[in-house]
Amino acid sequence: QVQLVESGGGLVQAGGSLRLSCAASGSIFSLGWYRQAPGKQRTLVAAITWGYSTNYAESVKGRFTISRDKAKNTVYLQMNSLKPEDTGVYYCNGRPASGLFDYWGQGTQVTVSS
Repeated sequence: QVQLVESGGGLVQAGGSLRLSCAASGSIFSLGWYRQAPGKQRTLVAAITWGYSTNYAESVKGRFTISRDKAKNTVYLQMNSLKPEDTGVYYCNGRPASGLFDYWGQGTQVTVSS
């Protein structure tokens, strides 16, 4: 069982930046971030594998950067040029190499005001 603890959410004006962090209690193959806006489904924002392969949602390419520190079992999401449509609860996701199940953090709120 891997526990994920997020931090770094908050309120920011459009065009601003935030950095999210997620600390895992153990090593895991893939770490990522999902976003859930009010009344919408949870969708992938970005993910990074143990080999540092990355995957981004089209809407955040060029603005967000995901990275991981293996020594700290931590994943980061640097969010720049934030837009109101980036608002939502951001959940950290952990997935083993088998891909058979997911671990989730408790979520952190990001609000971007216009």
